Amino acid sequence: MAKTIGVVRFLGTNCDEDIYKAVEQVGAKAKWLWYQDSFNEAEVDGVVVPGGFSYGDYLRCGALAAKSTVMDSVEEFAKKGKPVLGICNGFQVLCERKLLPGVLLKNDSGKFIDQWSGLTPVSKDSFWSIKADVKFPIAHGEGKFFIDSENLKSISDNDQIWLKYSDNPNGSVSDIAGVLNKEKNVAGLMPHPERAMHDWMGGSDGVSLLERFL
Repeated sequence: MAKTIGVVRFLGTNCDEDIYKAVEQVGAKAKWLWYQDSFNEAEVDGVVVPGGFSYGDYLRCGALAAKSTVMDSVEEFAKKGKPVLGICNGFQVLCERKLLPGVLLKNDSGKFIDQWSGLTPVSKDSFWSIKADVKFPIAHGEGKFFIDSENLKSISDNDQIWLKYSDNPNGSVSDIAGVLNKEKNVAGLMPHPERAMHDWMGGSDGVSLLERFL
C-alpha cells in the first residue's frame, strides 16, 4: 500500500502544488493539511512543510506559521518519531517551532538568490541520509543558516548536520544547507528537491531524496 504524505498549506505557501506532485511522482499518496486544522497522526505516514512565503514573511520568516494549529499536530507527529521534512520556508518554520536547531538569517549578499547549488551529504546514519552529492535549486532571501559555536559543535557531534553547500551561496555557518533533529526523523533544508524531479527541470536528484518517504 502506498504511503500517505501530508503536505501543509499556509496562507502564502507557493511550493505546495510542486511538492504534492513530486510526492506522487515517487509513488506516495499526497494529502493536504490546512494550517487552521489539526490532523490525526494515523492519517499520514510523513509530513512535508513546503516552501513559499507563509504569512507574507511578516515578523520573521516562518515565525507566524510556526504558531499555527497544524504545527501542533506536526510537533506531536514528530515526537512519535515519524518523518517530517521542511523545505525552504518550511525549514524556517521548523526552526521557529524549535523542532530543528538554529535560525535562518538574511543572505550575506542582502539579495534574493535563485540558482542551482551542489550539496554534499554529511549525516551518514539517519532516516534522511543520502549516499551521494546532489544538486538542487535554491530560491531565498533569508537562507543563511546560523547557530552559535557551542551548538554548532553539539549538532556536529550528534551527526545532525545533514547537508552542506559546495559553494555556500548565502554565508551559512560551516556551509550548512540542511540539518536534522537529535532523533534524526525531522529534517530541514533550504534548497528545493521538488524542483529537481526531471531532467527537463535541470536535474532529477530530488527523486532520490523524496524516495526516503517510501
